[in-house]
Amino acid sequence: MKLTLGFSPCPNDTFIFDALIHHKIDTEGLDFEVFYDDVETLNQKAFRGELDVTKLSYHAFAYVADKYVLLDAGSALGYGVGPMLICNKDPEKLHLQLTTRHSPLTIGIPGKYTTANFLLGYAFPNAINKVELVFSDIENAVLEGRVDVGLIIHENRFTYQDKGLKKILDLGDYWEKQTGCAIPLGGIVANRNLPLGVQHKLNRVLRKSVEFAFANPKSGLEFIRSHAQEMSEEVMYKHIELYVNKYSIDLGEEGRKAINLLFDTALANQTIPAIKEELFLTSLAH
Repeated sequence: MKLTLGFSPCPNDTFIFDALIHHKIDTEGLDFEVFYDDVETLNQKAFRGELDVTKLSYHAFAYVADKYVLLDAGSALGYGVGPMLICNKDPEKLHLQLTTRHSPLTIGIPGKYTTANFLLGYAFPNAINKVELVFSDIENAVLEGRVDVGLIIHENRFTYQDKGLKKILDLGDYWEKQTGCAIPLGGIVANRNLPLGVQHKLNRVLRKSVEFAFANPKSGLEFIRSHAQEMSEEVMYKHIELYVNKYSIDLGEEGRKAINLLFDTALANQTIPAIKEELFLTSLAH
C-alpha cells in the first residue's frame, strides 16, 4: 500500500523518517511517496487534506482535527525547544514595546498557523503587526531592517547569535514557566479516511523508525545532510537532540497532557475553533 507522506527537510524530521522511507525497518507492507516542505506549507496542505500522513504544527492541527488524527509517535515536544523572539538592537526596549496596547513593531513570523505564532500571541497578545516569511529568511529580514523583530524556529536557535542578533524572549521557556509543561511544537497525523488498521500500522512503523534512529544515530547521516541547508554535522545533531526525544517515540500521558493544555489555552483565548473529534489515535490503556 502506497501512501503520501509530508515532512520537513529539517534534521529532526529526516532523522525520524530515514528508516521508514528507506525500509531499514519492516514497514508492514507500507510504501511512501515523500514530499519535503517547510512546516507552514505542510500546514496548508493539511488544510486541503492533500496528504495521507503529514507533519504539521500543533496550532494548525486544531484546524484540521476533523480530517486528521494524531499519531503517538513522531512528535516534537520538549523543554528548552521553543521558538525565540530576536532583534538587532536593544532587546529590553523592544520587549517593552511588544507589551504596549498598540505595538508598532513589525514581527517576522514563520507562518500564521505555526505553534510559534500561537506562543507569540500567548506571550504578547497586543503584538499583531506580523509579516509571514519562510523561517530561514527571518534572521536576514531582521538584519536588513525589513522587520523589527524576528520569531525564529528550528536550527536558527543555534545561529542567530553568530549573526550579532539578540534574544528578546525564549517563548518556549515562557510557556514552560507559566504551565510547567513541555511545549508541543509539531506532530505527525494520519488522514481519518484511512482504515483504522492502517492508522495503527502507521503508528507502529513510525515508532520503529524513531527507535531505529536512536539505536543507529549515524545511519541516516548522508540523508539528513543532503537536506540540511549547509548545516555542520555538529549543528545537525544539536538540532536532532533538541527536538527528538522520548515524546517522539510515544507521547505518553505527559505528552498528551501538554497537548491538551495547549488546546485548552488556545480555546480559552479564542484563537482556535472548538474541536469535536478525539485528537489521539490510541487510548492510554493501549
